[in-house]
Amino acid sequence: MSADLGSPGLGAGPLPVTIADIEAARELLAPVVRRTPVEPNRALAERVGGPVFLKCENLQRAGSFKIRGAYTRISRLTDAERAQGVVAASAGNHAQGVALAGQMLGIPVRVYMPSNAPLPKVQATRAYGALVEFVDGGVDVCLVHALAWAESSGAILIHPFDHRDIVAGQGTVGLEILEQCPDVATVLVCTGGGGLLAGVAAAVRARRPDVTVIGVQAEGAAAYPPSLSVGHPLALATMTTMADGIAVGRPGEVPFALVQALVDGVVTVSEELISRALLFLLERAKLVVEPAGAAGVAAILDGEIAARLRPPVVAVLSGGNIDPLLMMRVIRHGMAAAGRYLQVRLRAPDRPGSLATLLGVLAEVEANVLEVEHVRTGVRLSVDEVEIALRLETRGPDHCRAVLAALRSAGFPLQV
Repeated sequence: MSADLGSPGLGAGPLPVTIADIEAARELLAPVVRRTPVEPNRALAERVGGPVFLKCENLQRAGSFKIRGAYTRISRLTDAERAQGVVAASAGNHAQGVALAGQMLGIPVRVYMPSNAPLPKVQATRAYGALVEFVDGGVDVCLVHALAWAESSGAILIHPFDHRDIVAGQGTVGLEILEQCPDVATVLVCTGGGGLLAGVAAAVRARRPDVTVIGVQAEGAAAYPPSLSVGHPLALATMTTMADGIAVGRPGEVPFALVQALVDGVVTVSEELISRALLFLLERAKLVVEPAGAAGVAAILDGEIAARLRPPVVAVLSGGNIDPLLMMRVIRHGMAAAGRYLQVRLRAPDRPGSLATLLGVLAEVEANVLEVEHVRTGVRLSVDEVEIALRLETRGPDHCRAVLAALRSAGFPLQV
């Protein structure tokens, strides 16, 4: 996890987005966006010692909160600007939000996306009528190409997070949280460039200054903690995370000013916690959420962070646009992190019935065998031995320990 949760730097002068801006955006968005549900979760409540609610922006139009900011920004363009078309850079969610807004408003959209962007996000962006251009690199590289196109063509850049209208639109999530959970004490917001965090903080702190607002970043793509420590946006040299939706190398100027003034802290979560959170949401909340959208729940699964949260807590699930192939990998990763998979290598006598004996031991302790591999030759093996690699499905850490104990008791030398 990252920096301490402290008091925000209030009183630093006029801020770029006000509660009036957010209220105006909500009126504009009323016929466009869904008022997404806020769902209680008992299992998470046990971790913080009080109520926990999930703000389900994964159920929003285009699968994420991004339509709120994109539509607010694009709808305020002049007729002359609309005629030039718009351009955006995105790993997927902002692309879909801009494409959908452009479709609704009859404006041509060009989007630069990473070449490894999830296929469902690419397909959805095209289905909304946008022209997709692929770029080798992350969102920051895509943004360079989008800026170049805007300069050469006259198209209007719709920035994914660094614009007042974008932040104001995202802030409508905060207004809904206050109305749907009026006694909220802490709000957790997954954070990349900071548009959603800044907007939610501006809305929540204006109406309820006592509420704690915390940003959550993937520890492999966490630009806010070092930026906040020096007082201005800093660019990361490298980023590595499965949470592509919040993999942003440098905070935006507009959201940074708001985050610095209004947010109580930014914490970071590991890849293991993110995958566990995604699996938790599937199993316990019956919700499909992408890794970036599960960051807030990942923070609750971190015992150290959870112990410092004041309930009632609302965690924003920012998006649900996940590639099924990635989902399968993340589920496996989450199950391994939760102790649901066990990989074991052991030695056994190379004679008939030996494998049957081994499988019988596993059956007695109710371990499900997923894969078995025999190795009969090796410098470490004697001529009458075989090495067996097992991949097992278990019910958790306690069951793993019981399986290992049973194998040892049966006389099988283990290499776990």
